[in-house]
Amino acid sequence: MTAVKVRGKLLALAEELELQGLLARTPPSEQALASTTPFACDVMPFEQWLQFIFLPKMHFMLDNAIPLPSAMSIAPMAEHVWADKLGYKNIILLLTELDTLVGAVS
Repeated sequence: MTAVKVRGKLLALAEELELQGLLARTPPSEQALASTTPFACDVMPFEQWLQFIFLPKMHFMLDNAIPLPSAMSIAPMAEHVWADKLGYKNIILLLTELDTLVGAVS
């Protein structure tokens, strides 16, 4: 089932964020978490959006059998934010794979 693959990629993404030292120890404020700007780029770094908004929301949707978005384009944002960070290529690859998988689940 593709949902199982999506969950596997989400777990791999969290592991890779940790491996790269990108996981924050403290969460953003409630106000920051409520941002309506795409990727909450007005109030937090992209990696915090992945950690505190994207990953929990995706797991919640999977846990509760809520349909995943019909399409996602997160990898292009990662490519933009980390254009000069060659060490983050595995994160970008995982996001590319997630973008593709989510389209297959819908």
